[in-house]
Amino acid sequence: MNNRRENFLISSIVLIILGAMISLAVNIGMGAVVGLSGIICFVIGMSTPSEMGLSPEAVAAWTPSIERLPDAGRFMYRVDVTMDEPIYSTILCGPCGNLERVEGPKPDEYTCPECNRQLWVNEEE
Repeated sequence: MNNRRENFLISSIVLIILGAMISLAVNIGMGAVVGLSGIICFVIGMSTPSEMGLSPEAVAAWTPSIERLPDAGRFMYRVDVTMDEPIYSTILCGPCGNLERVEGPKPDEYTCPECNRQLWVNEEE
């Protein structure tokens, strides 16, 4: 994977901070050169396109990793809801590690079909 943009941005931050420290401690001229180099790296980094994007197919096919969640004194679970059409929710049960896909937004209540534990109930007041 090519991270050219990110490398320029990280280098620019390091150079700007280093230039400020050099100008205060050693030599103002040397610090100015290093700081200006950091500004140039920042401009180059911001003008370079990022290549870290995912294809729409990869985004649509994404699911969370199937793993058991730690026991923190109560049942833990994870709910991920898509923002784009089609809207669906993936629910990961912490105690048993079951992953289920449910059509639509997060349901008002949910019981895991594998371990029969009720993970949540939304009570309207």
